[in-house]
Amino acid sequence: MRIGIVSQWFPPEPAFIPGSLAGELARRGHDVRVLTGFPNYPDGVVYPGFRQQWRHRRQHDGVTVRRVPLFASHDNSGLRRAGNYLSFAASSSAAALPYLRGADVLYVYHPPATAAAAALLVHLALRTPLVLHVQDVWPDAVTASTMAPSGTAGRLLHGALDAVMRHLYATAAAVVVIAPGMRDLLIGRGVDPGKVHTSLNWTDETVFRPGPRTAADDLVRPGRCTVMFAGNLGHFQGLDSAVRAAHATGRDGVDLLLVGSGVQETRLRALAADLGAGNVRFAGRRPAAHVAELHTAADFQLVSLRALPCSARSSRRSCRRRWRAPPRSSSARPATPRPSCTTPGRVWCARPRTATPSRNGSWTPPRCRSTSDAPRGPGPGWRTRRTCACSSASTGSSGC
Repeated sequence: MRIGIVSQWFPPEPAFIPGSLAGELARRGHDVRVLTGFPNYPDGVVYPGFRQQWRHRRQHDGVTVRRVPLFASHDNSGLRRAGNYLSFAASSSAAALPYLRGADVLYVYHPPATAAAAALLVHLALRTPLVLHVQDVWPDAVTASTMAPSGTAGRLLHGALDAVMRHLYATAAAVVVIAPGMRDLLIGRGVDPGKVHTSLNWTDETVFRPGPRTAADDLVRPGRCTVMFAGNLGHFQGLDSAVRAAHATGRDGVDLLLVGSGVQETRLRALAADLGAGNVRFAGRRPAAHVAELHTAADFQLVSLRALPCSARSSRRSCRRRWRAPPRSSSARPATPRPSCTTPGRVWCARPRTATPSRNGSWTPPRCRSTSDAPRGPGPGWRTRRTCACSSASTGSSGC
């Protein structure tokens, strides 16, 4: 089968899903062509070794990759972010017809939804079926961002994007979502239930897999309870609550380790410095293999998301492979079911945006619970570890 993949992000950027999908399809004998931009995510700067040009085509592991120029930006400016998305939509659409002609099916990785422009053009001209893989629900994920305008402009933007998304869902032959709650959300908005399919995100199991506890470097300090967050330090993660909670528990032997970077990293560093939270440690971006080692060394894995209907994200996929118990989202309106907070050894919950006070007014940290009474996981070497959720939602109850 001849398969066209359209994704604004693709390796060497941290875009594991479209990259691994393309490679696996090629290994199974399919003719795979990828239409993508020049790598610049997450810093908004084109990677060393790449120079933006119109005719750039490379073959890698049986996959043909065509890169098109775009406006490279990934900062806090809503206008520049829109320029980044729209420039790829324009350049990829210009290249789409000659490059993707003859494809039997088109796969679109969303976000951003603007990446679908090229596939829509090919579909309109050649009637090629389109599969949309939804990682974030638009327009919610856009208009809930702090970069989006408010008031009348925000409502107009929401209405325009909502109309675009309804047309895209109606055009797609299939819509793939990453959580059951996301499927319910789209069906509730009028998408044909017969075309919406749930496929949980996967991870690289050669890297993220159960293993013995490692002696990680000084980022994980012996004798202290380490709560680790690994991922994007962005607007939707709401990690300021986690930083404040960590500051409140420093004397109780709790460390917060933030692995990754993003547009909120500078602000989070400043907040930790202002609070004097020496137990909040920033590791920056790390190679996947090193992140896997840190996973085994930490006591808790943290998944923190603001309370949005679209808050079923992919942050938890590597943790699922690392621990017996899956990490829990801190959203006050979770898009996926979760076990009770009383489930032994599985999850610790707090009210949104609060450090939970005890009766005497002090903050009660998450305890490294005993999990001896919990069922063991499959296979040798599968360690029983703990996960927790620090709630960062702006409103609502804990959802526990």
